[in-house]
Amino acid sequence: MSKKDPAKYKGEFYREYAYFLKEGVCQDYEFQDQLSKLLYFETSKTMNGELSSLEDYLSRCTPEQKEIYYLCAPSRELAMESPYLEAFEKAGREVIFVFTPIDDFVMANLKKFEGRDIVTAEKSDLDLGETKDSDEEAKESGNVTEKLTNEEAADFCKWFQNTLPDKVMSCKATTRLSSSPAVVTNNESGAMRRMMRMVDTVEAGLDSNPLQKQQVEINPNHPIIAGINAIREKEPTLAKVCAEQIYDNCLVAAGLLDDGRSMLPRLNDILLSVVKGASRDLPISPPAEEVETHTEQIDDIPATPQAEEKETSTTEK
Repeated sequence: MSKKDPAKYKGEFYREYAYFLKEGVCQDYEFQDQLSKLLYFETSKTMNGELSSLEDYLSRCTPEQKEIYYLCAPSRELAMESPYLEAFEKAGREVIFVFTPIDDFVMANLKKFEGRDIVTAEKSDLDLGETKDSDEEAKESGNVTEKLTNEEAADFCKWFQNTLPDKVMSCKATTRLSSSPAVVTNNESGAMRRMMRMVDTVEAGLDSNPLQKQQVEINPNHPIIAGINAIREKEPTLAKVCAEQIYDNCLVAAGLLDDGRSMLPRLNDILLSVVKGASRDLPISPPAEEVETHTEQIDDIPATPQAEEKETSTTEK
């Protein structure tokens, strides 16, 4: 049915039995290849709600693409805005979207399809071929901003890791990002790692399981990174607060932050710094009394003879 009448298959059969097909992929390894051909997903190049099979995905891939990429997100909107998608958009690569934990689990169990590895878009050391240089992209968009040199980026990464030693395992500069300052990367998706943490917590009988140290990749061309680098010696406390917020933002993007309320005190501190800075930059207006006095002084200035003649002429007319 999936070949003869795709619309009916996706609209009726798949809608009803998708869960069981996915369960079969994860449990019935003998028929895993056949079952995987019956799965359908949205992708970064399909319309909202439009489903595509893995075979259709491969038919749109370029010959040099050796891997199948997927991204786990709560919704299509969040997937399209994810920092992990930026590198694929620059490279023109299509990404499969999965929106539920079972879909993520399916991809992790499937591992390969038609000889190509299935990997998460959150993977570090992505090889997407040639992409536009960041400088060239910035010039084309007219958004040329301050950026870090290679040496400055290396120093910043070292400072970032030393500033958050209990949270950051490694930090390096990357070219995969365009509009985001940083991401955390791993060979498994954030959703999968969070699920495994929950399983480990239950099995160990613990109230919570601490998050492991993360691999962080920073965008040396982003104004936030350049700005933090500029203030980290003059304003070390503010720079540290910003670094902690950058890290938590990365966890949010990866779906790894357990409770966003932990960020509130820090966000309030950052907002306070912004407001204070903006207040210092505002022009100082003179008191109302001074303005009134100045106006009276102007009225008391005698008119010039030319002005008096002009006023007399106007009155006669």
